Amino acid sequence: MERTDHTFHYQQPFEVEGGEILPSFQLKYTTAGRLNAERNNVIWICHALTGSSDFTDWWGNLFTADGPFDPSRHFIICGNILGGCYGSTGPLSYNPQTGKPYYHSFPTLTIRDVVRAFDLLRVHLKIDSVQTLIGGSLGGQQVLEWAILRPEVFQFILPIACNASHSPWGIAFNEAQRLAIQADPTWKENDPRAGIDGLKAARAIGMISYRQYQTYLETQSEKNNEVTDDFRASTYQRYQGDKLANRFNSYTYWLLSKIMDSHNVGRKRESIPAALKTIKAKTLIIGIDSDILFPLNEQEFLAQHIPGAKLEVISSLYGHDGFLVEFEHMKKIISHFFKTVNSEVLV
Repeated sequence: MERTDHTFHYQQPFEVEGGEILPSFQLKYTTAGRLNAERNNVIWICHALTGSSDFTDWWGNLFTADGPFDPSRHFIICGNILGGCYGSTGPLSYNPQTGKPYYHSFPTLTIRDVVRAFDLLRVHLKIDSVQTLIGGSLGGQQVLEWAILRPEVFQFILPIACNASHSPWGIAFNEAQRLAIQADPTWKENDPRAGIDGLKAARAIGMISYRQYQTYLETQSEKNNEVTDDFRASTYQRYQGDKLANRFNSYTYWLLSKIMDSHNVGRKRESIPAALKTIKAKTLIIGIDSDILFPLNEQEFLAQHIPGAKLEVISSLYGHDGFLVEFEHMKKIISHFFKTVNSEVLV
């Protein structure tokens, strides 16, 4: 799939929900396909916690000629989240007011800040209508908040493996990961690799919530009964920590976990159910039956309160990470959804 990378520069002060102000910011975004004459073939992707704007790297199998979102017919766009570390303004970016990296001084952001920044990009691109807004996990949280913030923009939304507000259970997992980073004695330093050993431990903690008991039983069990140390499950946890540390940084991981915790569509609104009821887009919610981080009852709640929403459940060995693995299941579910809705849609 041919794709193109771009950078959006916003040169005005941007006040975040917590009251702090970014003097300016930039967003890296990736596109594939072309806008049609009517400019109504836009598929907008919101990425998850450690994703990037390059959706071909982590969700490419969903955007193929035999799937619901064919790059030859759609204009596909994905932006790297504000606060990210793949080309958007984040903690390692230079503060134009000081000429030095932000590091620990980068403002705390919320999901609402993130989608407000994306909405500025949408306006800049003169996209008045988005056919489909799709995202999983942290990306799904963005989908919901954006569909409430700008209900007139989106024709369809596909929030996957996400919730209306982040649960105490999910926040506890994130706090445990931040405690691991904080325990790294280098975390207080202003250095790009500060807290990196803590980040490895944090990722290992996170993996337990992204997968589930049966995943480890079937993929990390020992081949014999003689092992007393260096278990497969142990080396797998270390491998996952090292893998993330080689492509990410502790500041961004800390910040994005806080963004996930902030998710609550009812904040400064009448209530969570009332906020969900303002969504105008036709909605397909997808949940994973083995997800322990965003359990099915959270997607059932969304389906109960979003008008006309449809819920589909994928059976997966991989727990929450099923939304990054079960491409064929998702393609079938999404294609069937578009074939059954009564609307003119490019599929």
